[in-house]
Amino acid sequence: MGRMMDEREAEDFWRAYLSTLPADLPIRDQEYEAWSFGDGPEMADGLGALVRDGLKTATCSALWEPEDEGEPLPEVGEKSLILDGKDEPLCIIETTEVAVRRFDEVDGRFAYEEGEGDRSLEYWRGEHRRFFARTLPGIGRRFSEDMPLVCERFRVVYV
Repeated sequence: MGRMMDEREAEDFWRAYLSTLPADLPIRDQEYEAWSFGDGPEMADGLGALVRDGLKTATCSALWEPEDEGEPLPEVGEKSLILDGKDEPLCIIETTEVAVRRFDEVDGRFAYEEGEGDRSLEYWRGEHRRFFARTLPGIGRRFSEDMPLVCERFRVVYV
């Protein structure tokens, strides 16, 4: 997306976050991932702003994506540096919950916490059907109502 992330810029943002914490916390030894929401700069800007502003406190992805990439699922306590559409740091989040659910099992509360549109389950389902229909073919999969999702809740820990 956009320009290549400046690793020094990301590291400086991470160090600024660490400087707000007590010096003896073991978090100083933790790794972090830098990434953006969505599948393009415009979506990264919009969703990233919702996260930064505290309106978006949940997200989901198809379980097939980390499987396809050989990546582990997110874990409670992990920190992520969230980037905007220009790959510039927006905020740091901490994962507070991870659950695998079928698409058709996602409820209104989770949809509301995703913070998008009118925050209704109907809006969430429509947007996510379109998103997965657009992105899943890239890993040889197709959207289905019973597809497994990784549903993650998080909190902003640094802006």
